[in-house]
Amino acid sequence: MHKFITTTVFTLLAIWSITAQSNKKEVLERLDTKKEQYASIALKIWDLAEMGYLEEKSAALLQKTLSEQGFSIKKGVAEIPTAFIAEYGSGYPVIAILGEFDALPGLSQEAVPEKKSAGGEAGHACGHHLFGTASTAAAIAVKDWMTKTNQQGTIRFYGCPAEEGGGAKVYMAREGLFDDVDVALHWHPGSQNAASAAAALANISAKFRFHGISAHAAGAPQMGRSSLDGVEAMNMMVNMMREHIPQEARIHYVITDGGKAPNVVPDFAEVYYYARHNRRDVVRNIFERIVKAAEGAAMGTGTTMDYELVNGVHELLPNLTLQQLVHDNLSKIGGITYSEEERKFADQIAVSLGQENANEERAKSVQPYKEEARAYGSTDVGDVSFVVPTVGFSTATWVPGTPAHSWQAVAAGGTSIGVKGMMVAAKTLTATAIDLFQKTDLVKKAKTEFEERRGSDFAYQPLLGDRPPALDYRK
Repeated sequence: MHKFITTTVFTLLAIWSITAQSNKKEVLERLDTKKEQYASIALKIWDLAEMGYLEEKSAALLQKTLSEQGFSIKKGVAEIPTAFIAEYGSGYPVIAILGEFDALPGLSQEAVPEKKSAGGEAGHACGHHLFGTASTAAAIAVKDWMTKTNQQGTIRFYGCPAEEGGGAKVYMAREGLFDDVDVALHWHPGSQNAASAAAALANISAKFRFHGISAHAAGAPQMGRSSLDGVEAMNMMVNMMREHIPQEARIHYVITDGGKAPNVVPDFAEVYYYARHNRRDVVRNIFERIVKAAEGAAMGTGTTMDYELVNGVHELLPNLTLQQLVHDNLSKIGGITYSEEERKFADQIAVSLGQENANEERAKSVQPYKEEARAYGSTDVGDVSFVVPTVGFSTATWVPGTPAHSWQAVAAGGTSIGVKGMMVAAKTLTATAIDLFQKTDLVKKAKTEFEERRGSDFAYQPLLGDRPPALDYRK
């Protein structure tokens, strides 16, 4: 009798496993049938190219898409008009999928393999039109699977604006909007398919504003005090400081206002700074030194200075339990293959990057799994990763070798190459979410690792303090 029961149990488990895999396969295949629909959405957002906190039409399009599929929508969360949460289902586990949709200033570009402005103010040089759309597609696919299988739990899409320097996820985390989430999934457009452990730098950014006295630059220069002198003196001191900070640190700046006419001593000037490092405590220290340089520059030039803390994000906290799962799913789904037309386009892009050809093999393949990564950029996903177990990956939406924030990234993102990579991402997110709903032991294991890495005494404190969302930082 005992042997009969044991055999029956194993048989039922085997049937359940086969059925589950079959359902999962069907869901992924159904995504292929909706490729043109999601391509249309992504390319519409690519055309809109709305910058951080100004993504009204892009956010509305994704909200409409999710609402029509049965998701409840909470708009304007965390006091951000373009931030939203779309939810389906109830109860445990709560799986979140993050989506972004902001463009970058100064990178308007047509979908052609040579530099050619589309005549706009901004461009999707980081592929967030693909990011938001793939995540939306995945959330809907998971919802359909939950409905068909009567799966308990909650799938949530987080509409996250202004990742490029605006830090919406920080405000969302500060509001506690991720506190009941069990796992958060994200991805990012890239030039290869990879799901190794990721890293990102902590980042503090601020706008330093100098105030002087205007005067005729030739007729009465002694009466003036140049705010631009203050900016330039600050920049000089910070540039000398670079020798005396950790070599992993990064400091960038751009003068956003240096005056209006050479013959007028400017009474206002502004410089916008970023400071980065892979530890947030080091970033705080570097930023404090930048502030001291600004104060000294104002004193030495007879001007006054104030600054606005624009953004601050944590480094990324890895979760290898989740990372291995995502890598396995991405490896099964695989990369993309170019059509002849796409190959011609890709080769032309490659030449513009100083390469002989597009190296299509990198777009076809998935990179080997690694448990360590070196960080170069920053993301507000870092803050989410310190609140909830979080995992991400990249897919080849750009021609291999393409750097982010380039006209080449904008161009490829507006073509079928970008759409193909987007659908790989949608499938990987979908497969991973389904696995997490079915294997709650993995969720528990990921949470245990999360607590160990974060530390038992950790208390989340945003680097940007209690300032309200910087809704006008792109204006």
